[in-house]
Amino acid sequence: MEIERQKLRVHSSLEQPGSPEELRARQLKARDMLRGDLEGADLDAYVEERVMTTTLEKILNVARANSIFPATFGLACCAIEMMSTVSPRYDIARFGAEAFRASPRQADLIILSGRVSVKMAPVVRRIYDQMLEPKWAISMGACSSSGGMFANYAVVQGADKFMPVDVHVPGCPPRPEALMYGFNKLQRKIMGNPDPGWRTRYNATGTEEWARGGSGSKPSEEALDAYRKAREVLDA
Repeated sequence: MEIERQKLRVHSSLEQPGSPEELRARQLKARDMLRGDLEGADLDAYVEERVMTTTLEKILNVARANSIFPATFGLACCAIEMMSTVSPRYDIARFGAEAFRASPRQADLIILSGRVSVKMAPVVRRIYDQMLEPKWAISMGACSSSGGMFANYAVVQGADKFMPVDVHVPGCPPRPEALMYGFNKLQRKIMGNPDPGWRTRYNATGTEEWARGGSGSKPSEEALDAYRKAREVLDA
């Protein structure tokens, strides 16, 4: 067996000088910049190659998106899939969310992994209210997103009826890969670059379904007014 030794810098993605002469040229250019000898186009080119400007808000959002602390909280069968995301096979630690916290006061993400019963809804809402700001919520699976197969009086028909939900992950149950995909979408939303919803992508505004019941399942005037106000906010 032949062993070949190489320097780690050879495999680095950083741009390396192609020759000793190029390295020396860079050193002299940096020295001229420190002395104040660089002027005009040379100084502009030097700064543009090495300086990146942004805003404090964007930097904070990048830090928040890559250091999320989910709450150690499970509701039903989807919680088993949620637990799998911390295993070596999926390793959510790659995205900076491996520290599941046992207290809502140390968490900023709650994953509603399973059906939410009417008796459990106040408890979930209290946990959400006790979480750190800014905070986010992922509705994992069909049951927490829309009631799923439990279309009855005992299960809330969608967690967004009593608390804000940022990302809905479909499935019954969704695989860990689906939850990771939804988590990546949440990260992009936190960083201010959210993926457009399917209604935006396919120009399907106005196809929203209204709750069952009432006269012909039509929305009330209050619901229509709330919908118009929400559309005005989104279109602004």
